[in-house]
Amino acid sequence: MSISRRNLLQVTASGALLAGCSDGRPSGAAPAPAPGTSSSPSSPASPASTGAPSSPPHAPAGEPATSAPPLPPGLPDQIEHGPRDRERLALTFHGQGEPALATALLAEAEKAGARVTVLAVGAWLDTYPRLARRILDGGHELGNHTQTHGDIGAMDAAAATAEIEGCARRLTELTGSRGRWFRPSQARMATPLVVRLAREAGYPHVLSYDVDPLDYTDPGADRVRAAVAAQARAGSVVSLHFGHSGTVAALPGILDDLHRRGLRAVTTSELLT
Repeated sequence: MSISRRNLLQVTASGALLAGCSDGRPSGAAPAPAPGTSSSPSSPASPASTGAPSSPPHAPAGEPATSAPPLPPGLPDQIEHGPRDRERLALTFHGQGEPALATALLAEAEKAGARVTVLAVGAWLDTYPRLARRILDGGHELGNHTQTHGDIGAMDAAAATAEIEGCARRLTELTGSRGRWFRPSQARMATPLVVRLAREAGYPHVLSYDVDPLDYTDPGADRVRAAVAAQARAGSVVSLHFGHSGTVAALPGILDDLHRRGLRAVTTSELLT
């Protein structure tokens, strides 16, 4: 689980600061509008520099930006994978890093008819706010990966709440919804305290994963692809990262491998409903 490629890597590699989303641990469809982001980390993207529409669509205040179907009852507090009896899986991405790599990755997914789930860091959205709509407008799903990507499991209740709520507020400001999913930062599984705080913040289920190809360590595209092929199966939730050129290069091959196995990459909500 889940531009010629040469030109893509030439464009994204030239001058890009590959600001990754490492978890700091030994592990842990319709065509979309043209990507619209800025490569400058100091200011939001401008329409002139990205080719994006000057007035992208926004959800009305107070209304959800997506209309995902309700989740089935009985899901665990922490979700590591979905049903194993259906030929689909979820590719999930930790949302942080160079926006050109993010939009290139989304474009590759859309080209293959795949939909993904992005767990965004709030500070990243502060810097690149247009990426929130870019993700949703591509048919993907957007959720909460804390405000600053600190070690949330080591925080006290007040600090952890601030991390969860800070990102939730940013998502709501940008899309009209805080998103369905929360994923803890710098950990695969949340502590009981973080599970409780996430529930109180409106996230009844913490999204974990059962496949981790360690792409944030930059092992190279071939190794990322091989790791996903070896570990992923029906129902899997795969952990991947924006901000890494090797992940962008690996994605077409990952999706080809899944297609040959009869597996379809869908959002986490689609996987579970």
